[in-house]
Amino acid sequence: MGMAAKQPTASTDKTVAEALAEHHARYKSATGLRISQVGSFVRKTLAVLFPQFALEDELATDLSVKLQDVERELGSLLNIVFRGKEDVDTGVLAGEFIDRLPIIANCCHLDAEALLEGDPAAESIEEIIISYPGFYATAVYRIARSLLKLDVPLLPRVLTEFAHQRTGIDIHPGAQIGKSFFIDHGTGVVIGGTAVIGNNVKIYQGVTLGALRVERAAKTLKRHPTIEDNVVIYASATILGGNTTVGQNSVIGGNVWLTKSVPAWSRVMFKASDTEDAIPMQSRTTTSK
Repeated sequence: MGMAAKQPTASTDKTVAEALAEHHARYKSATGLRISQVGSFVRKTLAVLFPQFALEDELATDLSVKLQDVERELGSLLNIVFRGKEDVDTGVLAGEFIDRLPIIANCCHLDAEALLEGDPAAESIEEIIISYPGFYATAVYRIARSLLKLDVPLLPRVLTEFAHQRTGIDIHPGAQIGKSFFIDHGTGVVIGGTAVIGNNVKIYQGVTLGALRVERAAKTLKRHPTIEDNVVIYASATILGGNTTVGQNSVIGGNVWLTKSVPAWSRVMFKASDTEDAIPMQSRTTTSK
């Protein structure tokens, strides 16, 4: 049997449906963008970059047909986020994005090669593409970043949030990330929107590249750190501040909390205590009655 609509209560003159209808009215100006549409675009775009993401019934489809499908799907998304802006040619924007796909593909391949070279547990490039969350999150970031550089609103942020939900890795599309980027394990990694990361940088799980303060007035300022080339940042390190720079070829150890710049070739380690020797706990004794 169907559930009957809830009747008004003594304390209000509105049904639940009427109250929710008023709530929905707050979002009349929303774009209409849906997360399901974004997920479909991500998968299809990844499939034209790497065949491992193609569905079984797509394997025999010509690549040019797949590209047309991606361009058409992106065009639909752009029509949504640019609704009401008649001066924007969404078809041209979609075409420009498609033209950038070979560059994105090459950047992603370099990321996969960096993971293969840097992770002794990795057996092949294919394993990395199929199963590594760091590769997936970075690939989606590179797609989102390309759209952001085309001045596309909202969609790039939703793309990286889609990857965040799948991987636990939060990369803002505004971040600038160089070539051969390595995220191993990845869970809990956060990279802020004004972070700048050079080439051949390695980051492990739980790393935060964040802001010293969260203030709306600082929206247009550089709030997140700069990480130069060939830096390694180990698990759960936190590096904060727009004026903080980690110089090239440095190593930041696990659990380090860093809010000031360090020069090139630095080694910053967290010291938990004066000794690494095991300290026995005092045994508990029971008193019999």
